[in-house]
Amino acid sequence: MSTAVIGIRAKGSLPQDGATVDSVKAEKRLGIFIADGEVPDLALRSTKASLKKPRPRPAPWQPANRLAEPSLGGMISSRVGLSCIANVPPIETAERAAGGRYANVQAMILCNWPKIKRAGKELMGVPISQMWTVATYVMSQRLKGRKRYPLVLMLEPLFRCNLACAGCGKIQYPPHILKSNLTPEQCFKAVEECGAPMVSIPGGEPLLHPQIKEIVEGLIARRKYIYLCTNALLLKQKIDLFKPSKYLTFSVHLDGQKEHHDFSVCREGGYDIAVEGIKEAVKRGFRVTTNTTLFDGTDPASVRGFFDEMMQLGVEGMMLSPGYSYDKAPDQQHFLGRAKTRRLFSTILSNRDKKWRFNQSPLFLEFLMGKRSYACTPWGMPTYNIFGWQKPCYLLQDGYADTFSELLETTSWDKYGAESGNPRCANCMVHSGYEASAVNDTFGSLRGMLSTIRATLFGGSYVNREALEALQQPPEHSRHNFIPLSISAGKMASADHPATESTARAKDQIGV
Repeated sequence: MSTAVIGIRAKGSLPQDGATVDSVKAEKRLGIFIADGEVPDLALRSTKASLKKPRPRPAPWQPANRLAEPSLGGMISSRVGLSCIANVPPIETAERAAGGRYANVQAMILCNWPKIKRAGKELMGVPISQMWTVATYVMSQRLKGRKRYPLVLMLEPLFRCNLACAGCGKIQYPPHILKSNLTPEQCFKAVEECGAPMVSIPGGEPLLHPQIKEIVEGLIARRKYIYLCTNALLLKQKIDLFKPSKYLTFSVHLDGQKEHHDFSVCREGGYDIAVEGIKEAVKRGFRVTTNTTLFDGTDPASVRGFFDEMMQLGVEGMMLSPGYSYDKAPDQQHFLGRAKTRRLFSTILSNRDKKWRFNQSPLFLEFLMGKRSYACTPWGMPTYNIFGWQKPCYLLQDGYADTFSELLETTSWDKYGAESGNPRCANCMVHSGYEASAVNDTFGSLRGMLSTIRATLFGGSYVNREALEALQQPPEHSRHNFIPLSISAGKMASADHPATESTARAKDQIGV
């Protein structure tokens, strides 16, 4: 019976081409060794070639028969030293692995990586190299027995901004605080201390930082995947500071279609400026995503129309989150409760257009739709700013720690999260608390991995007749006179005037 042997070795333990092929003809085995966090093309080509060779009919499914312990060299260099020997099944039947067909989820990921890579190129809003880096990082943390580890560092180099959004709680500081910046050296120290593979740079507006170029270049040199969060008002003006890289993504804050976004950020014309910035960045070859925060009073049909518009602009993917009720936010009346969040996101994300790409965990999106339950993992996206390491999370400010280790060791984590009974956490479902939970679910269990594969490759449009009917209803106007998202040029959704092309396509799919 032919089996695949896939392993990860410490950096420097392989030839310079990053791969070796050890063919043992008597056993018909192909050795693929992955160095430095990426799958070498040579190894994949060799795998493909070996699969074309005539071979006997495969034996029935059998459990993996060996899972080696992490190698000492891999541990020392903070890289996984993992091997698996298992029959390689087709992805479409991978759910059979839940009955013990693989030694664990790591074995399943590695043994199916070529298929996951091919599918991901077509369906995911995240590059394969980034997916692999995150997957191997999470697996290494689990192999080391770490219960709490960071996934994304929220690095706030400043609080100053060129907008004053009504729902923002990050800019309500006195002038001397708003004028303060982290130095590049402080940023690099925090990144190295934390060790997370991804760094999100929010603010404030990062493009206002006088040394943002040096900060980004230093993080790229450290091979961190960066999401530079910007309102894009300065993007065209500042874009020459940067060079396209797989490690750099401009995450543009857009809260919906033109009318709603301009109202949300309290600036007329903000949407048009941001769109021009997106077009310029995409034209120059930069990675670009959008980041959208949804509040009470949001019109689901217009959000779906917004998705269509962003895909037409050529963005890599979209990110979504419900708004959080910051204590310092001027508008405290339009933050979503959990029940409303689930209804809203179920209406928006059910019956979805297959062209939409989301730069997020599919399980987190299912969590927002009410299909999954997760506990908050605030340590998954720790925050570092001019005050230090913020306790306990990006949204709450219950003190600061001088070091990341101190943050982990001195924060009373059981006092936070919806399940803790803390009233400030009761309605929170934002990505900074729960997306890390979804990612941990993906790489922490066979069931989670299979659910992620199923949602990514076979999840389809999440057909839901009730959600489709809700899209045909006029938007629910807030009693606080919140301006709803525009549907079209003053035209309300109806059976005769569908709000968006995607809604009409969803109706055709269901047969309504």
